[in-house]
Formats: sequence, C-alpha cells, structure tokens
Amino acid sequence: MAMLNRVHLNGLRAIETVARLGSLAAAAGELNVSVSAVSQQISRTEKQLGQALFERTASGLVLTEFGAIFATRLGAGFRELAYAVAMADEATQCTLVVSVAPAFASKWLLPRLSRHFARHPDVLLRIDASVRLTDLDHSDIDIAIRLGDGKWPGGRAELLLAQEIFPVCAPSIAGKLQSIEDLAQTCAITDERAMINWESWFAAAGVPPVTFQKGARFTDPMLCLESAIAGHGVMLGWQLLTADALADGRLVAPFGVRAQSGLGYWLVTSSAKAESRKVRDFKVWIRQEIEATMAQFGSVTAGPAGTNAVESSVAPVYVERDIPLRQAGS
Repeated sequence: MAMLNRVHLNGLRAIETVARLGSLAAAAGELNVSVSAVSQQISRTEKQLGQALFERTASGLVLTEFGAIFATRLGAGFRELAYAVAMADEATQCTLVVSVAPAFASKWLLPRLSRHFARHPDVLLRIDASVRLTDLDHSDIDIAIRLGDGKWPGGRAELLLAQEIFPVCAPSIAGKLQSIEDLAQTCAITDERAMINWESWFAAAGVPPVTFQKGARFTDPMLCLESAIAGHGVMLGWQLLTADALADGRLVAPFGVRAQSGLGYWLVTSSAKAESRKVRDFKVWIRQEIEATMAQFGSVTAGPAGTNAVESSVAPVYVERDIPLRQAGS
C-alpha cells in the first residue's frame, strides 16, 4: 500500500475514466474538470509510474498493452471504492436522527424504543438529547420532538399531543390531601425553567390559589419528578413526563383536575427536505405509542367521586403547519 503514496489519486481517476469512456472530453465531463486538466493528470501519472499508458494518435488516446491491463485493474479498484462509499450512504440512509429534550427522552421515549427496534430492525436510531436550537435544513436531524406552541421558524410542525398540567405527588403525601386547600400544608417542587404555572391549574379547578410551603427548586424537570417520587412535595406535571410513574404507583394525581397549558408536543421536520420513509414510519409508531400511553393515563388519573374533575381531551390531535424555520428547545 505504501507504493500508492507516490501516485496521485486524481491521476489514477483520470486514467480509469478515460479508459472507460474512451475520450478526454467525456472523462473531463464526468470529472467536472477541463480537458487539459485530465491530459496533464495522465501525463503526470505516467511519469510517476515510469510507464506509458496511452499512445497519442491523431484520433485521440489509445491504451498501450500495459495501459490496458493497468486500466482493468484500476476499474476493479474504483468499483470497490464505489461500493464502500455506497455502503456508507446506505448506513446513513438507514439511520434516523431524532432530536428530543432529555426529559422527554429519559422519562417517556427511552422505555418504548425497543418496540421501534422490533418493528423497524433495519433502521438505526440516534437520539440527539438536547434542547439546543437546531436548523433542520442544515443538519443531520431527521425529526425533532419539541414542547411549545408550535411556532418554530422554518419547518413543518405537526401537533402530537396537547399538554395538560396537574399536581402529582407520592402516595404518602396524597393520603393527606383531602381537598385542594390542603395543598397549603405541602411543599411545592418547582422547575425554575418551566413554561407552565400553578395559576392556570387553580383557575381550571375553580378555586383561588393557595400559598405552598417552601420546597425544592430545580432547573430540570427530571429532577423535579424524582423529588416528587421521593416524597419531597407536590409538583405540577404533565402527561408524558409523569405517565409511567402514575401507572406503576410511584406517583398519584390526587384531584383529577387537568388544565390545558396552551403548549403541546410537536413533531417538527424540515420543510425544505422530502420526508423519508423512515420519518413517516417513526411518526406512525410514535402516534400509536402516544395513544397507548394516553389510554393508560386516563385510567389512572380519573378524579375520585365528588371531586371537581376538569379534563381536557387527551387524544392526540394531528395538525400540520408550515412555519418559518428555527427551533426553540424544550
């Protein structure tokens, strides 16, 4: 292989292309260079090899006996290189890159990915767990899942699930909450970066806001969730963040009151790129998973008899919007 270091690859490409196409002009067209550049590359390579590969005739270049054998070997080598590059392209085409916030990825998406693997074994999933702003037109991200109002510049947004908010807490704390007013005896677990607030939930419940005891404050919803599970107080949660903890009993939604937040989970793709089969398949899969989660969610958050249950629709709504491109994270 060290012998290749003394021969320029561009020259070898020029020789193989001229030998295959039969003329300098045709080779120049395929290589997107000038005829004189192809001729110079061939001459330079012949000097490097110390062998004449072509005879210069009035009708053009003709392969010498050595040149014909050399060009045949080159052709086989470049075909192998083309196969190798095609393999890389195929691997890229079979990789689905999903951008998603860490909380969504950890608390809802990750436990369900095995079902996507089983359904689409030829698709490699790469999860970009980040809330950073992403230009979908100029990145390798195929689809983003974002929490917000759907107003992200420059992509196609499809509402996956409208977000509803409600209090959740450990069963030990829920047992002490006979009425909403009892929340004043508990600590509020606060996400300092949250886009939701308690006032809208109290308004949906039809009661004045209470003043909580001082509780833990975090800058990450996953930490708020773990704090609530540990029994540190009550947090304001939403469906997909809390669904699994509610289903297995680690958390309780004590009042059966859910309020619309004005936000939702959205599937966002580039409006400048054609939607691939792997993206369409992912959309079908995640919608089905959302529906299954919400069916289970509804059974564990129904309000007890006599409570003021205010429930929004929990069925996913699919709305496509063309919006200017630039994403907000969440």
